[in-house]
Amino acid sequence: QVHLVESGGGLVQAGGSLTLSCAASGNIGSINDMGWYRQAPGKERELVAVKTSGGSTNYVDSVKGRFTISRANAKNTVYLQMNSLKPEDTAVYYCNLHQWRVDYFGKGTLVTVSS
Repeated sequence: QVHLVESGGGLVQAGGSLTLSCAASGNIGSINDMGWYRQAPGKERELVAVKTSGGSTNYVDSVKGRFTISRANAKNTVYLQMNSLKPEDTAVYYCNLHQWRVDYFGKGTLVTVSS
């Protein structure tokens, strides 16, 4: 079993910054992807950013140049540095771990960006 706990969400003004953190525990393998999804009200959940254990990264186009994903593999932790936040970034952000063809999600942390 895998357990993911997010932290770092909150309320920020447009143009501001936030950093999300996610700590994974349990049966964590050495090869996996860790990333962040988000779901805005009335919208489907979307992948925001992912980083593989090998170091490759991928971002949704809408956050490129503003968000940075990083990992501390020894701590099974993933971070999402979010800069130049926009009201449309408002959503619940979910940490994700993908390994052995299984997706695990945390309970989510709310990010609200006011205009």
